[in-house]
Amino acid sequence: MKYVSYYRVSTQKQGISGLGLGAQKTAVNNFLKEDDDLVKEFTEVESGKSNTRPILNEAIEYCKKHNVTLLIAKLDRLSRNVSFIYKLRDSEVDFVCTDMPNASKVTIGIMAVLAQDERERISQRTKQSLAELKAKGIRLGSPKNLTDKARLKSIEVRRYKSLNDTNNKRATALIVASRNASESYHKIADRLNESDFRTRRDKRFTSATVKRLYDRYLKYNKSTL
Repeated sequence: MKYVSYYRVSTQKQGISGLGLGAQKTAVNNFLKEDDDLVKEFTEVESGKSNTRPILNEAIEYCKKHNVTLLIAKLDRLSRNVSFIYKLRDSEVDFVCTDMPNASKVTIGIMAVLAQDERERISQRTKQSLAELKAKGIRLGSPKNLTDKARLKSIEVRRYKSLNDTNNKRATALIVASRNASESYHKIADRLNESDFRTRRDKRFTSATVKRLYDRYLKYNKSTL
């Protein structure tokens, strides 16, 4: 199999220092088999919020011209914007994410919807919280509120929530794809457990947990139609 790899870093500083790039290249190298051929690499320095990706467009055109597969280290390296991933999905280029090698285009599309939903919810909650603090007369950005202990605690909380949110997105994507294939909740739970998925509370999946995540997905989609 012939591949073209695409890497993305968020800032110019990261691009120069290689911060984050090394991990992506390692993921790609670990994915490749002995008889695979990595014919070209593309690296882009761009903000995750931006949909302007000239280097990715070059990579897509190269794949079309030479009939090779686009290889991406992590799905979240693309974007959290639904329309952006839909554009990639509809580009008629085969692509694989090393963190979800068996994911179909349908599965990735579902994950994109969930990622966009989470991004919008976080933005809304942040704006509401800031407005409430301002209404109470609390001075925002005060150094007194930013102790080292508070910073460390905030970082750990964000890391924990990020991990679980990612697991939930992947689990939900697989659940929806499996339900569309008429698989039972019990069978889906077994598959998730066999693949070492864990719930938000670090427990094994049950048919009830699977149904709850599926119903939550359906509820969101109905509300956005």
